[in-house]
Amino acid sequence: MDILAIESSCDETAAAVIRDGREIISSVVATQIEEHKLYGGVVPEIASRRHCESIVAVVDEALQKAGMKAQDVDAIAVSYAPGLIGALLVGVNFAKGLALSLDKPLIPVHHIRGHIAANYLAHPELEPPYLCLVASGSHSHIVKVNDWTEFETIGQTVDDAAGEAFDKAARAMGYPYPGGVHIDKAAQTGDRKKYQLPHPHTANPYDFSFSGLKTAVINLIHNARQKGEEIDVNSLAACFQYTVADILTQKFIAAAKEGGYKTLALAGGVAANSGLRSMLQQRADYNHMKVYYPPLTLCGDNAAMIGCQAYYEYKAGHIAGSDLNAVATMRLDRVTW
Repeated sequence: MDILAIESSCDETAAAVIRDGREIISSVVATQIEEHKLYGGVVPEIASRRHCESIVAVVDEALQKAGMKAQDVDAIAVSYAPGLIGALLVGVNFAKGLALSLDKPLIPVHHIRGHIAANYLAHPELEPPYLCLVASGSHSHIVKVNDWTEFETIGQTVDDAAGEAFDKAARAMGYPYPGGVHIDKAAQTGDRKKYQLPHPHTANPYDFSFSGLKTAVINLIHNARQKGEEIDVNSLAACFQYTVADILTQKFIAAAKEGGYKTLALAGGVAANSGLRSMLQQRADYNHMKVYYPPLTLCGDNAAMIGCQAYYEYKAGHIAGSDLNAVATMRLDRVTW
């Protein structure tokens, strides 16, 4: 089964052709990062306009690279929630029109389910049940993957997501958007023990809170400036990255031990962070757990992951009609369309 998938939930316009949920026939991503750098973050209105300008060409390129015409695919899939509402609407309306004109099934895919599914493209042996840590710019979740389309969230952020905290802390340190990659690079030469940063408490032991940690970094920088002291930015980056990774992996491994999981997965944009990948691998090995990571090319937003999850949604009978709408906020274990 060949599925043409479309992703436009934030600032990447993406399309891909996926075969049987596991094989990437083609994948195209048009990013807007350079433009949003000017503003220090994603500007929703600009993102929506660029999606409108790019989506036809991106879909055409994905089909050309797959050696197909639109009528050759078996279904159309689209990321419809969660995300920036204006950005989502571009992809959803384009997909609806395409499915209607081609008389093809329309498969709605939850964006976070797509991130989790990115692991299937790289690891054919991975199958539910397992426990997944999702960490991205807008989301931080610990998720029980009970089946291909059955999920249970047991922990999530109560304020800032991990990726959001990375970007805001990076901005305070003087790095451009997106900040995560700059913190990762700077941390390689820093002393992770030089600055003491907090581990925020949450009522649910598996929830996350990064707002206080981000604020601690900002206050530390401001206080040093007021005193005329110089901040060792590389070491602050190392301390921040270590603390975020420590919080994420501690809670994730604890949840896995309590649930009796031996198979783990990491997903989302922050899954590209070298400090997080290394720490999770070490702690998983210590606890005799197997952990799967998506390749770096599939950590960020892309349509290949949407096409992968769409295959399993289709097999479960999850088909949308022409009344499908974009939704800015939606739990991945309580999907509606």
